[in-house]
Amino acid sequence: MTKLILNRIYDKDLPSGYRVLVDRLWPRGMSKVRADLDLWAKEIAPSADLRKWFGHDPEKYAEFKSKYLAEIKTNPYTDEFLTSLTEALKTQDVLILYSAKDQEHNDAVVLMEYLNSKI
Repeated sequence: MTKLILNRIYDKDLPSGYRVLVDRLWPRGMSKVRADLDLWAKEIAPSADLRKWFGHDPEKYAEFKSKYLAEIKTNPYTDEFLTSLTEALKTQDVLILYSAKDQEHNDAVVLMEYLNSKI
């Protein structure tokens, strides 16, 4: 059975699968060749205003999570994104990739929780 896997894009020895970057900004120091993406889903990332407000401050994480989930639910790209992941999951694992240093308090963790409730 295939699955969604959350990984930091900078991790060494990433598992194989359909590779999806969910950051709005390109990861610093990462070449496109090394990233080897199947999809850069920057449209599903938090808005620039929300991202800047959050600033990866763990104390703001609960409020950030609530605001980001609201953005996901109203984002016109969400249905297309879910469809592309569902299609990819029919044949392979899907790696949800992000670049944040904090592996517990970031938008990809919120998105992954949302995806696990929908797929």
